[in-house]
Formats: sequence, C-alpha cells, structure tokens
Amino acid sequence: MMKKFLKSLSANDVGSTGAHMGGILIPKGDRELLAFLPHLDPNEYNPSEWITCVTPDGRELRLRYVYYNNRLHKPKGTRNEYRITHLTKYFKTEGAKEGDTFEISKESGGTHYRINVVKADQEPDEPIDEGPVRIKITAGWRRAH
Repeated sequence: MMKKFLKSLSANDVGSTGAHMGGILIPKGDRELLAFLPHLDPNEYNPSEWITCVTPDGRELRLRYVYYNNRLHKPKGTRNEYRITHLTKYFKTEGAKEGDTFEISKESGGTHYRINVVKADQEPDEPIDEGPVRIKITAGWRRAH
C-alpha cells in the first residue's frame, strides 16, 4: 500500500520571500504524517535522519528530516519543530512556485520515498482526502489516497 502526503507550498517554502529557508515544516500534531517519516528520538538533541527520495525522472536526492528541539534541551531554547531540509535546489530545478503542491509518498515497507512538485494548474494524480482530521492541519499538509 502506498501512502502519499501533499503540501501546498508557501512563498517561504520555495524561497521567493528572500528569507533563509529552514526546510518545510512538518506539523507536530499530525501523527499519521510523523509515523510515515522515520522516528526521531526527542531525548536526543536535534535528532535527524537522511532520507533517500526519488524524483519522477529517476534522480535520487538525499533530504534531511530533522527535529529541531533545543527548547527541550537548553534553558533558553526556542525551537521545537520538525522539518525536511535540503529542498531548495530541487524546488529551483522544478520551478516550484507558491501554490504548487509538494508530494511525498512511499510504499509500505519501502526504503525510498518518492517526491514530486505538481504545478498549481495541474490536477493531482489521486483524489485528496478532505476528511475532518485533515482539514484541521494548518501547515498545508493533507493525506492523499
């Protein structure tokens, strides 16, 4: 079984704001999305895993999935967030713009993720689940079936 998650890209995600992009945010409250990605131990300081992702044209990219958690480990720490980083070059290569959709998927038991950018004027491959659990996610992620 394949699971796929979609994220509507913001101007910050694609680097058009000029701000330093720290990667795309993974909402802490989305347990299904967190379970889809590798487990990161919150007892470690800023744990991360490198994930191998394959593009539609067969390129393999290594992306860093990281839990920035200095808030849990340092007295004056402020960060407590999950992110996928090392996407800037890929988004530029794909011509990704605000409003486009980032897709990440993986077969159950698979070792590699698949990623894609779907332009805003294209329809996604599969219907989007608009159930009440997905609507409450504020960071732009949703599950596709």
